[in-house]
Amino acid sequence: MASFNKVIMMGNLTRDPQLSYLPSQTPVVEFGVASTHTYRGADGQTREDVCFVECRCYGSRAEVISKYFQKGKPILIEGRLQFDRWEAQDGTKRSKHRIFVENFSFVGSKSDANNSQSGYGQQAPQNNNNQAGYEQQPPQNNSNQMDGGAPSPPGDDIPF
Repeated sequence: MASFNKVIMMGNLTRDPQLSYLPSQTPVVEFGVASTHTYRGADGQTREDVCFVECRCYGSRAEVISKYFQKGKPILIEGRLQFDRWEAQDGTKRSKHRIFVENFSFVGSKSDANNSQSGYGQQAPQNNNNQAGYEQQPPQNNSNQMDGGAPSPPGDDIPF
């Protein structure tokens, strides 16, 4: 049986990240993300559905999230969906979905960051192994020609 568990979500933090450490001194950060879906209902009214998701990240990425993000700041996260189950103190069984964050990206303009009072506006640590997980590639010239020498459209212009 094949399976694939991948989540990509962009939204705003619902609270300040909470950094803690495991007994092995591995950093762990927990935070919430809210994302809004806007649509027009059958009655013509604009409606919004907000999705709130708990997130957890480990390692050096956890420390970066804790340092550079705060409540209300936008973030793009990539990871996998986990289903947590536990028993509450009153004996009831509880459960919730959580995103195990594997990669993230800063979102928003630099001017937004410079206007904030937090460390978000500071320069993020630079690394050569692209810890955020997204490869940055230079634009490529498309040398394929069709229809009498006109360049072919880039592959990301497909309307679906």
